[in-house]
Amino acid sequence: MRSISFFCLWLSCMLFLAACTTVPPKDQNTPNILFIFADDQRADALGSAQNPYIKTPHIDALATNGIRFENAYVMGGHHGAICAPSRAMLLSGKSLFHVYDRLEGIETLPHFLSTKGYQTFATGKWHNGAASFEANFQEGRQILLGGMSDHFKVPVRDLDENHKLNNPQNKGFSTDIFTEEALQFLDRYQTSKKENPFFCYIAYTAPHDPRSPAPNYSKAYADEEIPIPENFKPLHPFRFDNFNVRDETLAPWPRTPEVIQSSLAEYYALIQHIDDRVGDLIKRLKKHDLYDNTLIIYAADNGLALGSHGLLGKQNLYEHSTKVPLIISGPGIPKAHTSKALVYLFDLFPTLVDYLKFETPEGMDGKSLVKVINQKEKQVRSSLYTAYRNTVRAVRNEDWKLIRYPQIDVTQLYHLEEDPQELNDLSQEPAYQTKVEEMMTLLKLHKEATDDTINLNPAQIQSKTYDYKTLVQKLDPWQPPYIIEKYFPKGTQRK
Repeated sequence: MRSISFFCLWLSCMLFLAACTTVPPKDQNTPNILFIFADDQRADALGSAQNPYIKTPHIDALATNGIRFENAYVMGGHHGAICAPSRAMLLSGKSLFHVYDRLEGIETLPHFLSTKGYQTFATGKWHNGAASFEANFQEGRQILLGGMSDHFKVPVRDLDENHKLNNPQNKGFSTDIFTEEALQFLDRYQTSKKENPFFCYIAYTAPHDPRSPAPNYSKAYADEEIPIPENFKPLHPFRFDNFNVRDETLAPWPRTPEVIQSSLAEYYALIQHIDDRVGDLIKRLKKHDLYDNTLIIYAADNGLALGSHGLLGKQNLYEHSTKVPLIISGPGIPKAHTSKALVYLFDLFPTLVDYLKFETPEGMDGKSLVKVINQKEKQVRSSLYTAYRNTVRAVRNEDWKLIRYPQIDVTQLYHLEEDPQELNDLSQEPAYQTKVEEMMTLLKLHKEATDDTINLNPAQIQSKTYDYKTLVQKLDPWQPPYIIEKYFPKGTQRK
């Protein structure tokens, strides 16, 4: 009896261990995943977003073949380099105040997929520390550690035989380096036994500045053919944070239509370059008979002002800076569908887990979008919350948006349904005071629910006035000399 009991115990233990051991999927229908991530791309910088001035036919084709989310957002950031917390949220499925920008000890999408039998590969930008990359990808080539570089001289590293990122070597042009490495991965995969599906993550550094397109794209758009944004302003009407943050120092104050048109022409050229390379990636998938079984995601880490509201960067909570492109295309995804659902980038981790029918890891803040994708639901949330440092908070629902600047005691209220460009602030109108109160209540509820520690009622109120002539515009070391001379001609005063 004792031997039988011991055998039963041993068998139970073996069955438990077997259940806990990941078995690589053998089903040939398990989809591959190609994740394409742009840097600083506004949601409206796509042809499929009804922008008639930019040429993005290949990305637009993904939208035609899948779903495009009109209201996809990054939650924000606790410092000026929004892309670092944005990527941490995306990769962890956690909200800003639960992950910030560090991934050490955090379950990530690539690591999770590797435990489910996926072959994981990455190339491009990694802004969350070398150790976290080494811990989360099986293979990595041409990896840029940090936030940005000269597009023509990109310091890139590979994962070596010890699974460590080796010493950097300067290469260029960024968009081509990363695409070619991804194409080589697809070629290697095609010649392999293809026992496991792949997760291929391509993180471009374009269209992030320096806005210096490759030579073949430098004349893609004439300055005068790109109109200034509808919400263009020479200066922001009040100061709410550090206006010397590097993004805001890339062109003189006040902004001029000519400077913004030129910046947009360069910006669109960088995006068109990405679009052409997306076309090459799709062509390679089709060549290797991988396209029909590959889920393709196109997204970006944050938006950008580029003259909207007098700003250049993403260090604000206007729609142009927090809203991002998000397209999902591939097996099982309905075609030519556009969703107005309010979504965060960090919804993608639980969405992929749900799509692949795996059990969702604990501790994620994101929500699966599968029912929205399948058109069984229209929304996964009725409102969302965004944050920048300790200076700005915003909340929006389907129609309305409130932005609150506690340190300067300023509130803005916009009816997004009628005013998507956020030009008509209704916060001081007597007829809308009830709406202000309603949205402030909603903002406070989000603050508590997200574990945000901001003080919405500081004891001292700071001045919101500023003199643009006193703003110190430091010379950014990453900008090529011709870009500096273009925007600060003849040694324009700068420090």
